[in-house]
Amino acid sequence: MIFRRIAKAVAVGVGVILLFAALAWWYFHPTVEIQSDIGYTKRNGATLSYDVFTPDKQNGAAVLLLISGSWKSGVEDFDPWPGAVFLRRGYTVFAIRHLSQPKATVAEIVEDLNRAVRHIRHHAADFGVEKDRFGVSGGSSGGHLSLMLATRGGVLPPEQRVDSIDLESSAVQAAAVFFPVTDLVDLGPSTQNPGDGGPPMSYVAGFGFQSRKGDRKRIPQSALPKWKDVAEELSPIYHLSKKLPPVLIIHGDADTLVPVDQSERFLERARELGIAKRINLQIREGKTHGWPTMIFELFRMADFYDRHLE
Repeated sequence: MIFRRIAKAVAVGVGVILLFAALAWWYFHPTVEIQSDIGYTKRNGATLSYDVFTPDKQNGAAVLLLISGSWKSGVEDFDPWPGAVFLRRGYTVFAIRHLSQPKATVAEIVEDLNRAVRHIRHHAADFGVEKDRFGVSGGSSGGHLSLMLATRGGVLPPEQRVDSIDLESSAVQAAAVFFPVTDLVDLGPSTQNPGDGGPPMSYVAGFGFQSRKGDRKRIPQSALPKWKDVAEELSPIYHLSKKLPPVLIIHGDADTLVPVDQSERFLERARELGIAKRINLQIREGKTHGWPTMIFELFRMADFYDRHLE
């Protein structure tokens, strides 16, 4: 009798698990229309593109997902499941790729992603989205690039425009990111800090610099002044202004690659400028550079977009 009850309990438990798995699979595989490989610019002989995922019922807003880690971006098709939380709420999702460093420098990547936003905005009506309802998300380098758009996006000066797409703004109206690099001048306790004020050790070439002779992880002392100029130009913390859109940052306090002080100092600088209310920094205790339950943070990001892209 006891074994029969145990077997019945196990069967019920397995059934519940299977039902939950089926519901989860269904939720993260919404019905969408997919437009793949829409080219937005060329860089060093490569065509850069984005994919568009359109839900059955659009809410008119766009979420731009920057596909970037270590300032590298894959060329393979983007699986829409990470964007399912947004798609289920009616957001049209754009998965944007860039040319990976060191084939492109980080400065060139920033330039290209500004072009991508302008390209999407130029064709907004074709995609069923409104030009003034753009959110941007990414993690790590994708978070850095998202904040570069949030702090520096805008309209190109006339002398830099090459076509009608360049008449559009690259500004975004909200940004929700994971563990972003915000200050390349001061890398703090990062494991990538070379200790001499130079660029992150694994990305010397990615920032357009030659490594020091006999030391591939550092640049020559003579190049440090030039690096400081480049670092300031590419650091969101130095471009904070009253034009900053609402920003959500989720960061683990055990992150050693991009330490949480990168986000804390970003918020502190915003306080000095009187715009701290525009930044919602949420610190996750004990979390490192990514964690298994990050998928649930996407619901918080979707809530954030619901508030700020309505």
